[in-house]
Amino acid sequence: MPLSRNQTPPPAIPQDVEALLRLAAQSMFDVLARSTEGMMVVDREHRIVWISEGYKRFLPALGFADETEFVGRRVEDVVPNTQMLQVLETGKPVLVDLLTNKAGTFLVSRLPLRSEAGEVIGALGLVLLDHPETTMQPLITKFARLQQELEDTRRQLAAQRRPKYTITSFIGASPAALEVKRQARRVAQTDSTVLLLGETGTGKELLAHAIHAASRRAHKPLVSVNIAAVPETLLEAEFFGVAPGAYTGADRKGRDGKFKLADGGTLFLDEIGDMPLALQSKLLRVLQEQELEPLGSNTVLRVDVRVIAATSRDLAAMVAAGSFRADLYYRLNVLPIRVPALRERADDIEALAEALGEDIARRSGMPPKLLSPDALEWLQRQSWPGNIRELRNTLEQVSLMSDDLQLCARHFRSEPPDDLPAEPVRPEVAPPPQPGSGIAPLPELIEALERDAIRRALQATGGNRMATARLLQISRASLYDKLARWPELLGH
Repeated sequence: MPLSRNQTPPPAIPQDVEALLRLAAQSMFDVLARSTEGMMVVDREHRIVWISEGYKRFLPALGFADETEFVGRRVEDVVPNTQMLQVLETGKPVLVDLLTNKAGTFLVSRLPLRSEAGEVIGALGLVLLDHPETTMQPLITKFARLQQELEDTRRQLAAQRRPKYTITSFIGASPAALEVKRQARRVAQTDSTVLLLGETGTGKELLAHAIHAASRRAHKPLVSVNIAAVPETLLEAEFFGVAPGAYTGADRKGRDGKFKLADGGTLFLDEIGDMPLALQSKLLRVLQEQELEPLGSNTVLRVDVRVIAATSRDLAAMVAAGSFRADLYYRLNVLPIRVPALRERADDIEALAEALGEDIARRSGMPPKLLSPDALEWLQRQSWPGNIRELRNTLEQVSLMSDDLQLCARHFRSEPPDDLPAEPVRPEVAPPPQPGSGIAPLPELIEALERDAIRRALQATGGNRMATARLLQISRASLYDKLARWPELLGH
């Protein structure tokens, strides 16, 4: 570039100084070649152009008879685990590093070589120490310990995020169960959003884990959020994270949200029907654009997340009532799967009871209990409004309260022992008993008490469901589930 009139040309370096600098560089190069265990030079195209005499002793271990077979080859082809390419690409030196390959473990340095114009034209690699594990034992021991701790942490995190269930974990061979498993395998092959519909206790969370486990994202995290269990004021931070110092009391380092934690994997949104209306638009944007802004940040983060949502509520009715956004509903309802109620697949109760009984025995440390034919028949005749969760609860109660190794129908009907007069067997279909009306199966008494308590709470609050849930000290989701089972209460 020509100089302007006001610019002063830089002073010329005397020829004797240039010669001195070249001599110093050559001397330093010779000293390094003699004092290090080995040296190599590679050009911009990664080719090895020179090795020192010391480096030649490593050639047999690398699989080469002499230098003519080694020089001229690309360094990544002949030196396993080399980082010389990183130096060539970034132009930044790596002053101290440990290199391990079939020739041994070495303490190495890597320096970029530049032209007079400052362009990277090659790199210089130096083997500072051969077998540093003997001369630098404390450092090598600490390095090995840190590496082991890192690997242990990675394994623990992977285990925590690993799916707990597979599609075969959804027990049942009834037509309804087989259809659910067929649909789950089909949607697992896509990245589209899945909406799991069904009553509480039918196994929607299990199915979400199973779909993730069968998908191409199985090696990435599965992150779950129960929306009904998170206070409304914390939901945005829970989903999208918090920037450092976003508000008073916020973590100085910030905090990743569930979308960020699930990046590359699957996010399971349980009880999606409980999401506040104000937050639904932000969720819709993330689903459509696959990008988000942490709370208190202006930075847009890209994420790659597959969403599986679940609800026991009627989202279509909520859309009609204006309590759920129609555009979010359509975005979630891409691949809907209806999980059948237990009463719709009574043929699966025997297999379910066997699997649940084994798990109850394992957790309690007690021997597994067998079910008599009349006990199975009794179980299959029940309506199970709480579905599989209620079935497990019933089996666990009876198993823990009885010393008998075989459970009969009388254990479930709370019949007295054989040597005491038995209560007459009530018909299976009967009006719900009123509290205090006499002996009746415990689940029916509890159900009657619940219905009566909800009816009176609705009357006291004038039908305000949020106030009713607070008065009863239950979650909104639980109240909505019970109202869906007993719609007659809405007339209170």
